[in-house]
Amino acid sequence: MGPNGNGATGDREKLEKVVIRFAGDSGDGMQLTGDRFTSEAALWGNDLATQPNYPAEIRAPQGTLPGVSSFQIQIADYDILTAGDRPDVLVAMNPAALKANIGDLPRGGLVIANSDEFTKRNLAKVGYENNPLDSGELSDYVVQAVAMTTLTLGAVEAIGATKKDGQRAKNMFALGLLSWMYGRPIETSETFIREKFARKPDIAEANVLALKAGWNYGETTEAFGTTYEIAPAKLAPGEYRQISGNTALAYGVIAAGQLADTQVVLGTYPITPASDILHELSKHKNFNVLTFQAEDEIAGVGAAIGASYGGALGVTSTSGPGISLKSEAIGLAMMAELPLLVIDVQRGGPSTGLPTKTEQADLLQVMFGRNGESPVAVLAASTPSDCFEVAIEAARIALTYRTPVVLLSDGAIANGSEPWRIPDMDSFEPIDADHAKAGEDFQPYARDPETLARQFAIPGTPGLEHRIGGLESANGSGAISYHGPNHDLMVRLRQAKIDGITVPDLEVDDPTGDAELLILGWGSSFGPIGEACRRARRRGIKVAQAHLRHLNPMPANLGQVLRKYPNVVVPEMNLGQLGLLLRGRYLVDVQPVTKVAGMAFRADEVEGIIDAALDGTLAEKESDKAKFARLEAATVSTGTGVGAGVNG
Repeated sequence: MGPNGNGATGDREKLEKVVIRFAGDSGDGMQLTGDRFTSEAALWGNDLATQPNYPAEIRAPQGTLPGVSSFQIQIADYDILTAGDRPDVLVAMNPAALKANIGDLPRGGLVIANSDEFTKRNLAKVGYENNPLDSGELSDYVVQAVAMTTLTLGAVEAIGATKKDGQRAKNMFALGLLSWMYGRPIETSETFIREKFARKPDIAEANVLALKAGWNYGETTEAFGTTYEIAPAKLAPGEYRQISGNTALAYGVIAAGQLADTQVVLGTYPITPASDILHELSKHKNFNVLTFQAEDEIAGVGAAIGASYGGALGVTSTSGPGISLKSEAIGLAMMAELPLLVIDVQRGGPSTGLPTKTEQADLLQVMFGRNGESPVAVLAASTPSDCFEVAIEAARIALTYRTPVVLLSDGAIANGSEPWRIPDMDSFEPIDADHAKAGEDFQPYARDPETLARQFAIPGTPGLEHRIGGLESANGSGAISYHGPNHDLMVRLRQAKIDGITVPDLEVDDPTGDAELLILGWGSSFGPIGEACRRARRRGIKVAQAHLRHLNPMPANLGQVLRKYPNVVVPEMNLGQLGLLLRGRYLVDVQPVTKVAGMAFRADEVEGIIDAALDGTLAEKESDKAKFARLEAATVSTGTGVGAGVNG
């Protein structure tokens, strides 16, 4: 069958799932390659989950470890929760990609390497004395060395493409080869290439030829004797599309504006990994969305606050460093009791930290990182597709209760993608963004008896002129007040408003009803926890799981849930922030499990956490992490250098 079919001449092996990782230099187009393979899998009907991994440097030296970029995807014929623990297939475009990723490949895994890049010079850059493709170093793996660059240059020679353009197309050769291996038709990728490079037809043709050359290589070579088939997944009926967390957040914000029949104004400053929210929202002016790219973080949130004061839904998006800069302004919005949606896509910190890596270490910052008693609502998304509903929920709270709301995402959610069942918008209740009307009785701090939200009037409404700002206001009138008892009252009122936000009870997944261990998570730990619990239950282990969306206020039944289980474990990508809150608020013995390595938890890690919690060794393992840090500090100070083992 030709390069536009999905057949293969060899045996076809049926698989339930496969995890593939594309890895190469940051200029090799691995993210594009992975994205196109993802689109092919989505059109085929597989369930899927992806996890890109970007280098922090804009352009690291070519062929070096800091410049390695990778894209991992798991595709399956059943409902999956993660992008996979370890790849079954590693596509390595150069020695750096191989060295950076080979440690994650299980024994017997398949390595497909671009042998043209394994030159003496490139090998030396990453410390290989001998070519691992020939030396036997990879004897634990199945290795297929493919001269991708040479084959690509040969494929594009007929159209007179330059060597530079030909070399750039080698990622499409890899895509074609993998598409052949897994029976994926390549017509959609060809269409995508021609549309993407419509203004550069020569480059488009070179990439299409490379794509087909990769397919034809698989079809004609005897090196790949087996192809694989992964059937479509049995998902709930409906219309699906592939979506990333940042895109889903943007769509949720747009939908919230439509449900509230109000303008959305995004005031923001680009920052990794939140910038794509700005990019996406800027495309949708037709939905009454205004985007403003400010000169800095403070100006961005200031514009959003001004928009909220003017009657719009003000939104600002950022990551941890931006939250630090926006803190005073968020306090102003809290003091003035204005609706404001603050999106924090967390990354490794502190300071500039790990710009392209993920973390969950901003929780205490968004809860308490402002001067004075400054309560705001806090929610956290759990998956890329969950971002849509969480954005609507956050906007609903902001507009209903007249308060800033922080929506926590993180790098793993933002850049990851999965199938999203497009919802029926008629199933969402309208959002009441009611404003005081001319002629009505008006006091800026007259409150709704149910929500405690203050009365709100758009500036310029005749007869409803009022003063509002960051100084303490007299209850009811809004006049500036330095009276101690009034300040005490207003502080307690603002806290009571947040405490009174309607939050659904926490749902616990406990199939047997008698588990003694509860794994409680928030944010992007949802998938790894869910998959780990599945595996543990298949081994006969009784374990319950629950996941928090609302972090302030927390569900009313949370204390009851925590006290039901003798063992409560909270895995999170920080040093135990949620665990600290739960211990202090509910006086329960919560065991935090911490990870701050810039990567999300893997399901096998959480499965190990479950085992350690049940055999009583978990606390000791957590203690060992602190002991190792002290040992590392001591050895580095004396020059013995354990650090090379940590970072190398």
